[in-house]
Amino acid sequence: MANISLEEVKEYLRVDDDAGDQTLAILLESAKEYLANAGVTESNHALYKLAVMVWVAIHYEMDDRTLHKLKQSLQTMILQLREVSAT
Repeated sequence: MANISLEEVKEYLRVDDDAGDQTLAILLESAKEYLANAGVTESNHALYKLAVMVWVAIHYEMDDRTLHKLKQSLQTMILQLREVSAT
């Protein structure tokens, strides 16, 4: 099972304050659920961890150009992780 801390997510997003901690915690759990619903088994793979953080970033505050790139990256990661989950 992946152990991704709120602090790791905040570091990835470059968030320094605690104002959005509750929102980020909800997004962190939602990301794991989203990946599970997409057929990706929770794991300790670095790619899984990155996919969770990218999903959180997509749903946190991002501009349109960054959002598009992140969505494409996430779809690629999901496809790769499905292969890992199937083996």
